[in-house]
Amino acid sequence: MRAVRVVQPGPIDTLDLSLQDVPEALPGPGQLRLRILACAVCHTDLHLAEGELAQARYPITPGHQVVGRVEALGEGVPGWRIGERAGVAWLHSVCGECAACRRGESNLCPQAKFTGLHVDGGFADSMLCQASFAYRLPPHLPDLQSAPLLCAGIIGLRSLRKADLAHGERLGLVGFGASAHLALQVARAWGCEVHVFTRSMDHRRHALELGAAWAGGIEDPHTAPLDRVVLFAPAGDLVLHALRLLRPGGTLAINAIQMSTIPAFPYQILYGERTLRSVANATYQDGVDFLALAGRLGLQVTASAYPLSEAGRALSDVKHSRLDGAAVLIP
Repeated sequence: MRAVRVVQPGPIDTLDLSLQDVPEALPGPGQLRLRILACAVCHTDLHLAEGELAQARYPITPGHQVVGRVEALGEGVPGWRIGERAGVAWLHSVCGECAACRRGESNLCPQAKFTGLHVDGGFADSMLCQASFAYRLPPHLPDLQSAPLLCAGIIGLRSLRKADLAHGERLGLVGFGASAHLALQVARAWGCEVHVFTRSMDHRRHALELGAAWAGGIEDPHTAPLDRVVLFAPAGDLVLHALRLLRPGGTLAINAIQMSTIPAFPYQILYGERTLRSVANATYQDGVDFLALAGRLGLQVTASAYPLSEAGRALSDVKHSRLDGAAVLIP
């Protein structure tokens, strides 16, 4: 089969991500083998390709927003049949026994393994996954639109939850890519007024088309205090700008697996019982919840298709914000 392999990470605009021929694996106990139909591209895949994730192992096949059809079953796999469509997300497996798992915080399991980081992912013709971590997908959504739900959508919902967003509040989204364009629609369904901060004029237009009340730059005049803010851009200096947008008692959630250093800042912009927290991965249940919500809300998923052979171009377009919504690889 064909796969995109990151052997030696480096700058994405010069990195060789040509397709390689690799053996097709047989599913082990509790596993599915999927024939991949679509795999969305995430900023995490970009960090992986550029060598910014210390826990990565190389060579590795990236990709953790996978839509596929079951083509082989390992031993002891109930509930799945050959030919069914399945989704695979970032969380590959957890221990199920540690304190974090027992608390329902399996996203923080110290023994967690992640798709496209510790095990080969979906930038390929086929892949293996744990059957117990595979998802049923909304049947009415095509493969191209389903793939971004599996990380961009799931982590977007967790970010709104970790921001303590309540129905009817005023929300700020800093950065506007694949995850933010879905989070905006969820927030609007909850009756929230959404303000979007992005440098891209195209992204501002996209945000307004999806129902944002305001879209502009982070340093543009903005007088409305925000109840909650989610930061999607992996730039530490934006934390200070985002904190200044918050009302007293508000929450800033940082949705980033990696980001640049947060500069020192005066205590006064955090004072007033403002909360600053990170968002780390997502639980399997977050995925179940979000996919059910996506099915009910009829989310508008903006996605651009790329052939598998152009994974490097897709990652470069993500890095340089050259597209609205998500990039999706189609084998």
